[in-house]
Amino acid sequence: MSIFVFTLILLIGAFIAGLLGSLTGLGGGVVIIPMLTLIFHVDIRYAIGASLISVIATSSGAAAAYVKEGISNIRIGMFLEIATTMGAVAGALVAVYAPTQLIAVLFGIILLISASVSLRKRQEKIISRPGKVAAWLRLNSSYPTKDGKEISYTVAYVPGGFLMMMVAGVISGLLGIGSGALKVIAMDNIMKLPFKVSTTTSNFMIGVTAATSTGVYLSRGYSDPGLSMPIVLGVLGGAFVGSKVLVKAQTKSLRILFAIVITFLAIQMIYNGISGTL
Repeated sequence: MSIFVFTLILLIGAFIAGLLGSLTGLGGGVVIIPMLTLIFHVDIRYAIGASLISVIATSSGAAAAYVKEGISNIRIGMFLEIATTMGAVAGALVAVYAPTQLIAVLFGIILLISASVSLRKRQEKIISRPGKVAAWLRLNSSYPTKDGKEISYTVAYVPGGFLMMMVAGVISGLLGIGSGALKVIAMDNIMKLPFKVSTTTSNFMIGVTAATSTGVYLSRGYSDPGLSMPIVLGVLGGAFVGSKVLVKAQTKSLRILFAIVITFLAIQMIYNGISGTL
């Protein structure tokens, strides 16, 4: 395979990854890492290094559009980022020494858990008694709908969400997926945020988390410019398109898309991790 064809395939795959990452709040890494390891047989640590850089690109491409639309909750994102950055450093340090097969299997397990939780039905309604911590930090807010109305929402269980974010940070550094899956779970299921707010705020946060982890991979030589350049360009394009689609998308459709994509990739990663083909 020539360099041109290889780069073109990476661009197309990264565009799809950026689109899905933008729509679901995953950050694109859940597609990029399996693509590099399963299709091109790239060492998983180099795949994680490239994925983390693409996660930064996804966050930069989609977050600006979501903030402009008024969907992202910036106060929640900045507060929870304290937890994720601490976890990201710890996870990245562990990943450098962890066996490749273990990382692949753990990657798949995390994605299966994310798919299961995302399909659980929950009505998006205003909580009658919002958390005291949320009120003190002024985390309660509202977001616009496609018909121009504003939907107010309140935030609950802030301490629980903060602890989950620390776990998300560890997973981000360890697996290179931006921890978008666990961030959406923390905000959607624990803190009871509307799903669109969860995904958009996750996109706002993942860039900072990934940047923290990337420093460790750079210092260890696991970031290859030849892989990162086409992936970043493709992801930026996909993230831009995804940010335009999400504003008009239905929440139910996003949950189904979220679950289908990561379940398929999770099975592939677990199988290859157990069989030792990575």
